[in-house]
Amino acid sequence: MHQAAASRRNKSQPRHSRQEPRHGARMTLAERDVEESHPAVGADGEKECEATWQEDGGDGESICESFRLLQIDAGCDSPKDLPVRKEKWCSRNVWRKHRHWERTVTAKKEKRKQEKERRRANRAEDKGAAPQHSKRTAKAMSRERLLAAREAGPRLCVDLSVSSHMTEKETSRLAAQIRRLYGSNKKAEKPFWICLSGFVPGSRIYEECFRMNDGFSRYLVDTAPESYLDLFPLETIVYLTPDSENVLQEVHPHKVYVLGGLVDESIQKKLSWREARERSVQTARLPIAEHMVKSANTKNYHSETLAINQVFDVLVTYYETRSWPEALKAGVPPGKGYVLREPAE
Repeated sequence: MHQAAASRRNKSQPRHSRQEPRHGARMTLAERDVEESHPAVGADGEKECEATWQEDGGDGESICESFRLLQIDAGCDSPKDLPVRKEKWCSRNVWRKHRHWERTVTAKKEKRKQEKERRRANRAEDKGAAPQHSKRTAKAMSRERLLAAREAGPRLCVDLSVSSHMTEKETSRLAAQIRRLYGSNKKAEKPFWICLSGFVPGSRIYEECFRMNDGFSRYLVDTAPESYLDLFPLETIVYLTPDSENVLQEVHPHKVYVLGGLVDESIQKKLSWREARERSVQTARLPIAEHMVKSANTKNYHSETLAINQVFDVLVTYYETRSWPEALKAGVPPGKGYVLREPAE
């Protein structure tokens, strides 16, 4: 009887009162964690819990516990948010990529350092051979030479009136050749003055020159939509074509050497030569056959037709050296199938 009554009294008691000692231990641990990780939240949370406990008549203690646990969970959404060293959460793959990046940066720095030392050594070797000029000084000197050639030097005219026979791809290649020609002329000690005739605004070659060549509007050249026949006296014009019977013997400073602006991948034979003959213009060819011989090659390919920048390299080298073998060696590429003749013993 007494045991049954005691059992009934125990069952009638609230469940939370039986768990109070263990519950109190949990609260103590929760408070310690909150105060260590979030001191401000722990202090405010304690006051709020006390107020809630007083209003609810003691049942608010469980609410207080839930609130504190909620604050702890809200502060740590994931394990990565815990106050642990960041390196421990990086994967092995991330560290491997980071080490590879560091090695790459170190190698590039070392390579730049070696290249800088190499250039410094080369400048030291060439210091006695030729004076070194800054880019600004070299540009000013090149400009002076070009302007002097405009007054007294030989002239080279690129006839662009025949560019209408070319495809779009050939026109782009011609614009690139004009850029190389102008670059060679700027570097020459005795440059030519360059003129582009038949350069009609709005034409395909006009658009390609401005599209492909940076700074084309600042080139020190003359451009004109007219024909070269309207720009120069007929007796001063020499049209250079590989189909001419006349051999070019000399480069005169008072002559105008005309090159047909034509990249002919479809091999329209003797096009520039026929047009020059129809206009009674003197023609000439480079002395390739007189100073060079055909070389043995697997393709059995031999051609005396050169790009306009290659022809110009021959002319400007001869004008400086007065040596046709040296000029032809500088301008005729090996792919044309010709080599210089062996000197006679």
